[in-house]
Amino acid sequence: MRLQGGVWDMEIQPEHGGRIISLRLAGEELLDQGIGVDDPSATGFVAAGARGWDEMVPCVDASRYPGPGSFEGVELPDHGEAWRLPWTVLDDATLECAGRVLPWRLRRRVQLGEGAVRLTYSYRNDGAEPILAYWCAHPLFRYESEMSVEVAGDVPRPEAGKSRKVFLRRGSVDHARLQWSSGSAIEIAWDKRLTPYVGVWVCNGDLGGYQHIAIEPATGGGDRPHLAVAPPLLAPGAELDWWLEVRDARN
Repeated sequence: MRLQGGVWDMEIQPEHGGRIISLRLAGEELLDQGIGVDDPSATGFVAAGARGWDEMVPCVDASRYPGPGSFEGVELPDHGEAWRLPWTVLDDATLECAGRVLPWRLRRRVQLGEGAVRLTYSYRNDGAEPILAYWCAHPLFRYESEMSVEVAGDVPRPEAGKSRKVFLRRGSVDHARLQWSSGSAIEIAWDKRLTPYVGVWVCNGDLGGYQHIAIEPATGGGDRPHLAVAPPLLAPGAELDWWLEVRDARN
């Protein structure tokens, strides 16, 4: 599935978790293309091949669902379900995926304009009892050790062969800027009232050699649905909507 608009070119694999495998700005690839590992049957996210852009639902870290309700204690898989399930193509810009462990349904629409890529999301509770609506963006952009990273709070700068993640203060930031040595630059923006939790992950040659950086707005904190930093609790049939933009920030 390929989308083009303005200076942008995007490729998506609906059958492989709805993964955005390529995002080009004026011909330059922005997303990490991985290290040649591609095994969709693998249980773990890294073992399957960590590249491109995925949506993390209903968790990032493998964990137990905290409740309330009958799903309390249910095992949530590594990096959630959405990346490992096929997505349904609803039209030339909209995909949808439904959970199996928890009764969530996520819809994502992508619009490529002259100055920005806009992604709009809708999370619906398809179940018969309330569930925590956890989502986390997982765009793995190319990482260069000397690249410019502008975001409020700490920016991880792990040494070669290491990785690190930090969490920013809740609701403290609504954008980040990345610039590469080529001069390509983007601003990633979101509504901090809707997705107030943000993580910044950098892998500098760890996990087998990956080189990527992820700016990760989320509806809940701590890489999993956690009652102390909980995402919204959705009633049966209720929906939660939000958006994310990648903007052309070249001078």
